[in-house]
Amino acid sequence: MNGDIVIPIAGMVMIIVIVIGIPLVRSYTRRMERRDELAPRARDMDARLERIERTIDAMAVEVERVSEGQRFVTRLLAEHRPDPASLPPGAPPQA
Repeated sequence: MNGDIVIPIAGMVMIIVIVIGIPLVRSYTRRMERRDELAPRARDMDARLERIERTIDAMAVEVERVSEGQRFVTRLLAEHRPDPASLPPGAPPQA
């Protein structure tokens, strides 16, 4: 190759590399910075989700206790039927 043409070709290649390379390097560094910012948020999010899960489990236990109490009271009311002999005369029997 002729030495006079190598220098302009090298100059053009260098300009192309700079024009394309600088935005690529900037986007790569921004991506790396965002990744560092997201990592603590993810750890914080895991801790929050763990607390929410424990709270929901505690609420489920309490709801089960309430429903068990309701079943107990319903069973007591269903079993408690007044004795017809203890009713006053002329009172209609209760179902």
